[in-house]
Amino acid sequence: MEAEKSMWRTDPATLLDIVLDRRAMEARLGDCTALERVWVLSLLGRGDEAIAEGQALLATSEDPFRALLVLAHAYQRTYSWRDAARHHEQALRLAHTRTREALARHQIGRRLFDEGLYRDAAAEFEWAQDLYRYAGRTRQAQASGEARVRAFAAHRQAPFMEGP
Repeated sequence: MEAEKSMWRTDPATLLDIVLDRRAMEARLGDCTALERVWVLSLLGRGDEAIAEGQALLATSEDPFRALLVLAHAYQRTYSWRDAARHHEQALRLAHTRTREALARHQIGRRLFDEGLYRDAAAEFEWAQDLYRYAGRTRQAQASGEARVRAFAAHRQAPFMEGP
């Protein structure tokens, strides 16, 4: 996991995953799962490939929950908000556990943040935080809490982006 973190990180200001070592991320494409491959392609800015492979993955998945989330991420990285939202909502309907619902809500929060809907993003992060906390997932609850704080700060800094 540490080696992977040296390849990418989540920018705390934008909540976007950013590539730190492009060469290592590209090398990773050869030996990762289909699910990881869609995510890596998205991070590398190869959106069309990520979406095509994500759709193929979704078509063959027995449990499409994670495929929906990674495909939503690929759409989000190409600014296809409507498609990303549609896949997030489908994943949310398939969550069936608090932890999976928390994961879906956190990802929805990241999309809303990316869209500039900071107050709505904060609400999703708070919901994810509560679900993670209830499930005993302390690290994930903390990450959702930090994202919630960032979303509220962004909302206060740019109130013209949303209504009162």
